[in-house]
Formats: sequence, C-alpha cells, structure tokens
Amino acid sequence: MARTELSALAVALGVGAAGAALAHWLALAPILSAAVLIPVMFLVYRLLGVDVSKAEPKVPLKPRATPSGQTAGDDGLIGITALADPALVVSEGWRVLAANAGATALFGPRVHESDLRQTVRHPTVVEAVRQGILGASPVLREVTTLGQRDGAFGVRVVRLGDRRLLLTFADITQTRLTERMRVDFVANASHELRTPLANITGFIETLLGPASEDEPARRRFLEIMSREAARMSRLIDDLLSLSRIELDKYVRPQLALELPPLLLDVGKTLAMRLEEDDRKLVLEVSEALPTVIADRDQILQVLHNLVSNALKYGRSGTPIMVTATRLTAEKRGDEMVRVAVVDEGDGIAPEHLPRLTERFYRIDNNRSRSMGGTGLGLAIVKHIVERHRGKLEIASVQGQGTTVSFLLPVVQTVARMEETPAAAGIAS
Repeated sequence: MARTELSALAVALGVGAAGAALAHWLALAPILSAAVLIPVMFLVYRLLGVDVSKAEPKVPLKPRATPSGQTAGDDGLIGITALADPALVVSEGWRVLAANAGATALFGPRVHESDLRQTVRHPTVVEAVRQGILGASPVLREVTTLGQRDGAFGVRVVRLGDRRLLLTFADITQTRLTERMRVDFVANASHELRTPLANITGFIETLLGPASEDEPARRRFLEIMSREAARMSRLIDDLLSLSRIELDKYVRPQLALELPPLLLDVGKTLAMRLEEDDRKLVLEVSEALPTVIADRDQILQVLHNLVSNALKYGRSGTPIMVTATRLTAEKRGDEMVRVAVVDEGDGIAPEHLPRLTERFYRIDNNRSRSMGGTGLGLAIVKHIVERHRGKLEIASVQGQGTTVSFLLPVVQTVARMEETPAAAGIAS
C-alpha cells in the first residue's frame, strides 16, 4: 500500500473516532451514528488518497551518453567503444550510426551521422560494405592509405542484424613490413649464395672437361674456387651470427668489461693485414676510462668489423685511428663510453649513410664482393650495439674519410664501489 493511501486511511479512522465520540456525547443511536460515520470516513479516504499515480509521478531516466556521441538507447551501439581497432556501425542506407574513438581519429569527426561513401571514399571499403548489404558476412579486404593515415589495414565487414553492419579497420602495417623484410632477406641471401655456388659449379665442369689437362688453367680455376668457397663460408657465418644476435636482442649483457685490453687484442689480431697494406692502428684511450657493461666476444666482433671496413675502404699507407672517450649524457646524466674508428679514404655520399646498416646493402657491389665483403658487417654491428642499449653513429666526408662510432653504457658507480675492497686486496 502506498504512503499516500496509508495517510488517507489514518485520517479517515481519526475522523471516524472523533465522530463516534461526538455521537456518544450527543447520545445518538449507534445505528444512526454508524450510518453517518461510515460514508463520511469513506469520503475522507477517497478525497485524500485519490490518484496516487499523480501524487507520486515516476521520473523518466535519461539515456546515458557514450564517448562516441551516441546514447545507450540508440540501437544498442554503445558496444563499439570497447573495440581497440577503429570501428563503425553503418546502416544499409550507408549512414554511419556510430563511430568509436579510433574511427574518429582515422576519418575525422565528420564521420558521425555521415554517408559512408562521402567520408571514407575508398572503393575497396565501399565495395566490401555493398557485399555486406547484399548478405555476405564476413567480408574481408586489405587496403592502404586509409583516412588520414598511410599504411596497410585489414577491413572486416560483419552483419549485426536489424539492417546494420559493423566495420573494423585493423592496422597491419608492421606485419606487412616485417613480411616484406623477411622476403627481401631470403631473396638476397639466396642470391648471395647462388652466385659463388654457380661460379664453383662452372669451374668444376671446366676442370672435368676442356681444362682437365691444362695445368695453368687448373691452378687458376682452383684458386678462384677457393675464394668463392671462402666467400660462401663467410656469408654463412655472418648469417648464423646475425641470427644468434637477434635471439639475444632483448637480453641485456650484465658483465663488466675493460676496453683498453680489448683494443690491444684487435691490434694484435689484425697486425699482419695492417702490415700488408702499410697501415698502422693508432689507439687513443682516455685516462681512467670507466668499465662498461658489455659482452666481450660481441664487442670484439664489432671492433673487428669496423677496423676491417677501414682496411678495405681506406687509402693504403694511411693510419686507422681507434679512440675511446668518456661521455656524460646531458639529459639523463648516464655515463657512456664512445668508441670511434676513423679512416682516411674516399668517404661516403650522404644519400648512402641512412642505409648502410641494412642487410646486403652495398654502395659498390663489385668492389665489395672483390674485397670479400658479405654486406652484413654493419647490420651485425647495429644489432650488437642495440642489444647493449647503446647507439651507433656514422659520419663521413667525401674525400677525407669515414668515422663509425658506438656508445656503451658504463658500470654504475655503486657497483664499482662494491668491488673496490676485493680489488684492493688483490693489489696489496
């Protein structure tokens, strides 16, 4: 029973009790008093409790607005706001009923309540929606340069019922770039291996046929075959090395490494090649050079690759300088060690510098191959430096030479202080 009805009943009972007391005081007959009081009580109840629905009207609830500008009651379109990819809900009349935040950023705010054919304006998308209107579901397409962004997008059209369609646009740009890089890598690797293999096969056929009794030709062909086989071996070694580095790409080195002894080892290892070309390796190491966090074998590989490149492309008789200096980053305050390899040669044109670390990229294919290059040296260097959380820099001036440098993080001061007692004990 409503509160208003209870109040009316209480008032009617009160009137009845007052009337009964008055009738008793006037000494009226009970039947007469009851005949008068009951109708009066009923009239009081009805007057006070009439139309309860008007006394307490229900307040209608307003639908809650959604971020896309739609309401929860607008055809149940609130669900697309939870989708991570850009999404649209379109009617069979081509009107955009709803768009989530991703779609608004992709197509602009004008996409709301617009004609899809006027705002999206992509023939592949329009054709996919037309197929959905005709009953096909789902419809899958792939497009490029959609809305306000370049790249590749996977378009999916699904019927929702009630003459509506859901369109989603998944950004697959990175996937397509990765696939293209993989295809290019396989094509380049197979080409690099096929060339020396074809040369070796041709020389073998020649030695088994016309040159079987020609001793000078046989010796010359065997020397060429030996060089081609060595080239294939270097290429396979570099490919395997690059694969191993990529496997450990996200595993940061943890060991401390002293750079000066490592630089001396590089000079000793390449001493014969330096003498053959009348070259000298000049080392300049700053005093009190801090210890770095690095993998010894990988940093040794980086130095070998860089010094070998300086030997190949620098001028004969000119020195190769290797410097190691201490740096402090201005923004973060992190200490780094900068190692640079400087040669004096023809230099590199500016348009080639951004692509030098790409796999199999060569400025001069014939010259690189004749010198035994695989086209993977700087790619290996880049991946090793990235694994060390460092930075690779290449600068060159045509006619003067090239400088390739990399940064390595320094062991934190706290870690070095912890090692001080042990080191002092050894020194004593």
